[in-house]
Amino acid sequence: MIKRMLVLGGMSLAVVFGQNAGRGGRGAAPPEPAEPGTAKERQLWAYDVKPVPNYVPPKTPWGEPDLQGIWPINHLIAVPLTRSTRPLLYGDRLYRTDKEFAALTARARGTGAVPDRDYPDRLMRQLSLIVDPKDGQFPELTENGKKLQAEMKSSYKPGQTVFDNVDDFSAWDRCITRGMPVSMEPRNYNNGIRIMQSPGYVTILLEMAHEVRIIPTNSGPTKGMPPLTSDVKEYLGESRGHWEGNTLVVETTNFNGLVGHTSAGVPGSPGPLQPETPNMKITERFTRVAPDTIEFTMKVEDPTVLATGSYTVAYPMYLDNKYEMYEYACHEGNTAVRNYIETSRYERTHPKDAKK
Repeated sequence: MIKRMLVLGGMSLAVVFGQNAGRGGRGAAPPEPAEPGTAKERQLWAYDVKPVPNYVPPKTPWGEPDLQGIWPINHLIAVPLTRSTRPLLYGDRLYRTDKEFAALTARARGTGAVPDRDYPDRLMRQLSLIVDPKDGQFPELTENGKKLQAEMKSSYKPGQTVFDNVDDFSAWDRCITRGMPVSMEPRNYNNGIRIMQSPGYVTILLEMAHEVRIIPTNSGPTKGMPPLTSDVKEYLGESRGHWEGNTLVVETTNFNGLVGHTSAGVPGSPGPLQPETPNMKITERFTRVAPDTIEFTMKVEDPTVLATGSYTVAYPMYLDNKYEMYEYACHEGNTAVRNYIETSRYERTHPKDAKK
């Protein structure tokens, strides 16, 4: 069988090599840790940051909690979305024990990164991004969810060999978007997230796929702004925010259902294709709990396809204003869609050649 090109790898390889070289070695092997137990090693490898008691975040000039800055999530590269690989070992625990964490640290020492990925800038005790259900598993699909899953098309779909037009590819294959909730989850590179604020708005710039979420906050010039009507559907949905004390709460609806709950690019995803529907609702909470830390939670509700109705992702975000965000120039080099189609058609019209 003619060997197929990897869609995402093929269209972004040149971008990745260039970015790794330009980020001060972030694509190279991690620096050698200091002697065990030193402050330098703990800073590099341990997840010891805790909320500052009674912390009061800085305020913007117009008086709202200030979340601005660059909050990359490279530290989550080694934290899988689910605990599905070893559920019996970890059970309902969210964090590694001291012994497990010590073993993880020992394995990480001296481990270099391959050219197509960044590396975690710290190791995490957290065992999965999914915190609810407590066992860290992605929910089972409803019967309708299984039907929609069978109808999904993607270069990542196991067993799919027919590619005749762009409709045979996912939105991610086509460089359109990763969608939500995937856009707020880690990849193996391009994990920059920048938060900007202005009166009445919070803007979230995502390095991966280079898109922007513009969120009205029902304050200042956006106070009383009516929501979009339900017939307007979007890939990232329509987000509306409000403040609950020091917490930014973002509720997103009006999805078009044309992406998925998970992506093969998210470490630890339960298979590449999990369908979502226009009925999905996502509620995010951003709380700055220390000068360099945001606690982030994201509840995803989609009872049409999720047997439990919902699941929740949570993780800490760390401030790093030295992180350099690059344009994710996907379309300019995306010849893989055409290559898939040409190869698939050739295999079907020249079956004898395809078997060589």
